[in-house]
This record gives sequence, C-alpha cells and structure tokens, in this order.
Amino acid sequence: MKKLTIVLLAMAFFPGWTSIQAQEEEKKEEKKSYVFTTIKEVPSTPVKNQYKSGTCWSFSGIAMLESELLRMGKDTFDLSEMYVVRKSYEEKGDKYVRFHGKTNFSGGGGFSDVIMTLDTYGAIPEDVYNGLVIGEDNHIHGEMDAILNAHVDAVVKNRNRKLTPVWKDGYNGLLNAYLGEVPETFTYNSEEYTPASFADMLGLDPDDYVELTSYTHHPFYETFILEIPDNWMHSLVYNLPLDELMDVVDNAIEEGYSVAWAADVSEKGFSWKNGVAVVPETNTEDLAGTEKERWEKLTPSERQKALYSFEEPGPEKMITQEMRQESFDNYQTTDDHGMLITGIAEDQDGDKYYIVKNSWGTKDHIYDGYFHASKPFVEYKTMSVMVNKEAIPKGLRKKLGL
Repeated sequence: MKKLTIVLLAMAFFPGWTSIQAQEEEKKEEKKSYVFTTIKEVPSTPVKNQYKSGTCWSFSGIAMLESELLRMGKDTFDLSEMYVVRKSYEEKGDKYVRFHGKTNFSGGGGFSDVIMTLDTYGAIPEDVYNGLVIGEDNHIHGEMDAILNAHVDAVVKNRNRKLTPVWKDGYNGLLNAYLGEVPETFTYNSEEYTPASFADMLGLDPDDYVELTSYTHHPFYETFILEIPDNWMHSLVYNLPLDELMDVVDNAIEEGYSVAWAADVSEKGFSWKNGVAVVPETNTEDLAGTEKERWEKLTPSERQKALYSFEEPGPEKMITQEMRQESFDNYQTTDDHGMLITGIAEDQDGDKYYIVKNSWGTKDHIYDGYFHASKPFVEYKTMSVMVNKEAIPKGLRKKLGL
C-alpha cells in the first residue's frame, strides 16, 4: 500500500514521471539479452543432427569438407558422416585388438579420422549411405557402441589362446547390422562411382588439412601427439602460442575458410538454450542439486555469482597461456565436442564472438543450430582446430615448415 501511494503521488506531482519510467524500463529491456552483428561469415551447408550418437567429430569434420567444396566453387554436397564412422570403427577395432585392449575404444574420434577416411577409403553421399538401418529416424548409437566394445574385448581376452581368422568377419557383421553394408559402387547424378572415385571427383586433397593447438608442455612450432582419449589414432598436431593460434582462426575466416573446432562445452558459461558461450569474469559456483533452503538464504548478489543468467553481455576473464595449460592439466578442459567455426560477429558492446555451426539440429533453437562463442571462450576452451594449410598466415606456415 505504501509503495502504491508513493507511485500515485509521483504521478500527480510529476506528470512526465510515468513516461520517463517507461523509457527507463524500455532501455533496461533493450539492454538485456545478446544482440549480435555479423562481421564476416563463410559459406556452409545446412545444420545436421547427430542426435544420440557420439559422432560430433564426424559431423564437424564433414561440415568443414562440405564448406571447403563451397569455397572451391563446387556444388553443395551432403556427404555421409556415418561412412566415416563406419570406416573409423573398422580401423579402431583392428588397432584395439593389436594393442591387446590397451588403447581407447569408443564412439568418439577426431578430425583426423575424417581425413584418414577420405584419404584411405574415399567418400560417399549421404543419400547413398546414411547409417539409418535399425528402424530409427535419427542416429542412436548406445547399443551399437556397447556391443562393438564387448566384441573386441572378447577377442582380446582370447580364450582360444590365439585369434581366430574370422573375428573381423563377426565385427564387420555387427557394423553391417547397425549401420548398413557399404556399397562397392553407387550412382550419383547419373554417374557411377566407387567411394574412391567419388572422392577424386570432389577434388579434396587430404594433405591440405592440418590440426593445431596451443599448450606449453610441448615445444612451440613443433608437432606432438595430443594426449586426449579420443585421439586413438595418435595423430599429430602443430603447437602454437595462443595469440598465433587465434591469428590462424581469424585469418582463416577472413580469407573465406571455415575452421573445425574441438572444444570443451561442459562449462557453466556455455548455454545452448541461449546460443552463447562465454567465460564470466566472476567464478560461478555450481549449485545444482543443493537444498532449496540454502539457495533461499543467498543474497541477490550471491545468487548472481552462483548462476550466470545470460541476460546480457558481461565482463569476461582475460585468458592467458598459463590458464589454458592449467585447465588442460587438471582435467578442467576436456575433449567434449567437435563443431565448425563459420564466422565472426560482435555483440552490442563491440566484443568479438565466433559464429559456430553445431550438429544438434535446429528445432526450436534461438539461432537455428548455430551459437556465438566469445573470444575468451575460444581462447580458453579450444582443444584443437583443423584448417586448410592455405588458411594459415604465410609467416606462421614458414615457422611450422608447411
């Protein structure tokens, strides 16, 4: 009642007060939420959906190759991610058995798997091999991953005291059952191809693509095996100082190249719902699952610190080389997700973001399957990137011997 009386008095003595208040409230509302302006964007194909499969690495790697074909002036191609998954699983199973089970085996992988498949096995269009043969409309791989793992584990246990000559037949039979048999030949635009001849027609050179990262436990400007579980191929990455790694990303976009991006998205500053990934300046505390009573005792300021609201841009941390290394060393940065950087944008405060194509579909999403990752987020949480060598500034290419 007291508050209402004050409001009525203000309206009586200051007729313009309500208008001023309305304008202030409008400004407040306008200030809330993120407003992005695209600065530069490279062509990309439509967003796809990996659904319930751990195959982001294939979707993002293929997305990059499709984007490369657009950059090269080729047609819009829809390439098969599941062909890459299938061929990677074949190689992965063989390696797992040869290592007596002492290497990683899972549905995960890396960008190098995509390039290995292109180089060794070629490529197939999506409409020829979509991997959907178990009666589902989308990719659901939980059962397949578990059964394939059980199969190779049984082979490694080796109750016969020697491997049978048919263990691979059984393994490939499982892959056929869950993903479908790979055709030896197929027709595309009235022409007959094999996977190898189709890859030749695309004109993509596997040797054009390299991976880069930035960590201090190995020398800069040299290659090393990135120590993450999904790097089952023990692929090499080039190591650069952080500022030069970011120069590569920026130069790539400016020159019309997309960037395959492996990063950690299991962060409180990552919000798929809001289409934003940031590194808030204030450390947030995860209160998920805590008692309601504890939450209610927090002051508004404490609640703000506990949970990032994503209502509007805020100050972010300044990322250093040391912060990156510490986060990697103590498992705070992990190899979670593969995506594709397709552009650069700015928010309403003029801060820099990268436009990221995801593989989680487009349904009811604020940016139709894309999101915006702040420069600090990319600096902090990038595991590695894959680019066309020509996208790397000439001076850096010389330092790397490329």
